[in-house]
Amino acid sequence: MCEDPGERAAADVGLLDPVRAGSPTEAATGDRALLQAMLDAEAALARAQAALGHAPARAAAEISAAARAERFDVRDLALRARRGGNPVIPLVADLTAAVSGEAAPYVHRGATSQDILDTAAMLAVARSLPVIIGDLHRTARALGRSAAAHRATPMAGRTLTQHAVPTTFGLKAAGWRSLVLDAADRLSALRPPAQLGGAAGTLAAFDVLADEPGSGLRLPAAFAGELGLATPVLPWHTLRTPVADAGGALAFTTGALGKLAADVLVLSRTEIGELAEGGGGGSSAMPHKSNPVRAALIASAARRAPALASVLLGSLAAEDERPAGAWHAEWQPLRDLLRLTGGAARLAAELTEGIVVFPDRMAGNLRLTRGLVVSERIAAGLGRLLGRGPAGELLTRAAHRAAAGSLSLVDALRDEPVLKGLISDDELRELTDPARYSGSAADLADHALRRTPAGRTQP
Repeated sequence: MCEDPGERAAADVGLLDPVRAGSPTEAATGDRALLQAMLDAEAALARAQAALGHAPARAAAEISAAARAERFDVRDLALRARRGGNPVIPLVADLTAAVSGEAAPYVHRGATSQDILDTAAMLAVARSLPVIIGDLHRTARALGRSAAAHRATPMAGRTLTQHAVPTTFGLKAAGWRSLVLDAADRLSALRPPAQLGGAAGTLAAFDVLADEPGSGLRLPAAFAGELGLATPVLPWHTLRTPVADAGGALAFTTGALGKLAADVLVLSRTEIGELAEGGGGGSSAMPHKSNPVRAALIASAARRAPALASVLLGSLAAEDERPAGAWHAEWQPLRDLLRLTGGAARLAAELTEGIVVFPDRMAGNLRLTRGLVVSERIAAGLGRLLGRGPAGELLTRAAHRAAAGSLSLVDALRDEPVLKGLISDDELRELTDPARYSGSAADLADHALRRTPAGRTQP
């Protein structure tokens, strides 16, 4: 059962997937880690049966000692899995051969392949979640610092790609933080359960093997307890809530981080220049570039995740008591989602902890429209003096003159005869100052920052 020399050459080491390469979730979801999770499930089943008096303690101990991934050939198991449709079948054969004749009858006793593989998948989820959530909390803390520091830093709010009205960078960062906490809360709410039901989800084999009618009902809780997983209410072979919930929460998380990344990509454009990644990436052809590579990789994950989640959601429509194809279709998408989300969360923490903000560039961009960015405020101010209709007509006329003649809006308004004596130059300048029209943005940022993880709000 030694390792196949060709295994390393055949391994997927992430050459085309830098989002997950080197991340903790990559290690937690690799082939060897998943093999270990299957072996952990097999060992836990033996120990749970021993704890209930349905198997000898010595057999359970021997199975647990043999259930070490390094003792098995991952590549050989993968190739042999094609014959039975899943890797548990050859694994059970190899684990049985690895123990004594006395322990062999208690390997995989009463279980079906799906019990083991589903439980291993939930172990991979449970082992990945703390790392992902930890990185999300790191990201939220970094964004909280940025939001507090720039609660009143004015910048252009953009709608449909155009300058709309002023906002503050603090409010934008607080919004990113809110999404990140939404994601962390969704992932924290997951309770991955063990799977145990036997051939058709009735636990019948466990009753027969224990020669104790009804004893199988006690086994799922003991099994789950051995693994630190939630106890299932029912066998969920075709009740795929645990997988669908995990897929939805993971896809939401990558999408939430994708929003942050999309904004960073726009705001770090050369012609905008309001943000920069600290320690951006280089270019193979253009030495002058410092590319926002973390944001780009997060954005790539956000584009891939929905398709993966859709496979998991589609597998909810699984026929009978054990499905053909729907279950098999879940394996790789769930692993890919864990890897993408874990990689994106790690990148987001690095990005937000090093992000560079350029308030002067934000202020300069606010002046690009020469006052037009606050036309909403001016309309309200002039409306009180002239009435809504006349004020609208005057402002439209002045805006067209400003745009056509490269004038500031103040200059165009100053030339309007109807305003002579009604409003001073100082009042016009104050009315057209973008920094004075961010509404409650700073207070909204403060309010958002009172939120803590798990939906708690500080007084």
